[in-house]
Amino acid sequence: MMAGETRGKPIRCRAAVCWKAGEPLVMEEVMVAPPLAGEVRIRIICTSLCHSDITIWKLKDPPGCVPRILGHEAVGVVESVGENVSEVTEGDIVLPILMPDCGECTDCRSEKSNLCSKFPFKISPWMPRYESSRFTDLKGEVLYHFLFVSSFSEYTVVDIANITKIDPNIPPNRACLFSCGVSTGVGAAWKTANVEKGSTVAIFGLGTIGLAVAEGARLRGASRIIGVDLNPDKFEIGKKFGVTDFVNSGNCGNKPVRQVIMEMTDGGADYCFECVGMASLVHEAFACCRKGWGKTIVLGVDRPGSMLSFPSFDILHSGKSLMGSPYGGVKPKSDIPILLKRYMDKELDVDKFVTHEMRFEDINKAFDLLIQGKSLRCVLWMDK
Repeated sequence: MMAGETRGKPIRCRAAVCWKAGEPLVMEEVMVAPPLAGEVRIRIICTSLCHSDITIWKLKDPPGCVPRILGHEAVGVVESVGENVSEVTEGDIVLPILMPDCGECTDCRSEKSNLCSKFPFKISPWMPRYESSRFTDLKGEVLYHFLFVSSFSEYTVVDIANITKIDPNIPPNRACLFSCGVSTGVGAAWKTANVEKGSTVAIFGLGTIGLAVAEGARLRGASRIIGVDLNPDKFEIGKKFGVTDFVNSGNCGNKPVRQVIMEMTDGGADYCFECVGMASLVHEAFACCRKGWGKTIVLGVDRPGSMLSFPSFDILHSGKSLMGSPYGGVKPKSDIPILLKRYMDKELDVDKFVTHEMRFEDINKAFDLLIQGKSLRCVLWMDK
């Protein structure tokens, strides 16, 4: 179709729909409505898979819901824009990003936070501005959105607060990684922890997020980066990302992991990152942190309702801090261009995160690889 021919009209295209929690996605023809005011319709070029897609795909209870179009790590081209959108125009290359950045609220104007108050982040089935969906199947049944992105569709509608315009020269099969995983991990080391040169870092879980933390800590000049994982293969992989030491948490003899790391670091790591999403590991990471100045940063997404509990004595007397780091503390519209420039300048290496590339219709194969721990990032091309 010629540019402009689809403007203002619904678009019929393919999407991978989740009809039942935990069951294979079904390739369907769907209708994607035109964008409303403040929204942008984009054609997805490629999308990658992230563990958060799997976490929500498995959930039978809220925030899980069906039928839904999952996917949130992607790159696309603007097909059309709704009223009052001036930031991007048709043909621009953009990243849809789950963290809104309205640019107007107190938080978005501050350097201290990336948590927009105008459009608070939530795992919603709707668009952020209107609490409605832009997707229907061919019978007219509503299909739900995911993380304000829903990239497992050839076309999707995203709020302008969730869109970051990027340099069109960046290869799309690398650009998409900055939409979630790589930015979260690298950002956590850079923005949330502010890792200093010569410091010691311990990372719990060496999936994509954990390895991206290692890459970020390496860029920040950390002297020791300790990777903790159950899978011994992860040490060889981790070395490529700057991991200097490895602890196999399933094979520490009769010592708890905390004791092993305390001994290795002479009193605890300066920064600990929990990248799995398990309350017990958050406790372990906090215990491995140095008293007085240690920081534990939580990046893993645990099941809804999961609780943490610490004796108040331990909190008061250890002087350590525990903090969450949504999207690595990265402010999409101002920080993503910095990260992308570091990639283009060959300082930040993201090529090694992409272990597989496939066609969109092979999405269930890509899910299997991620579930089995056989891939870091699998990039799906929409038109190959």
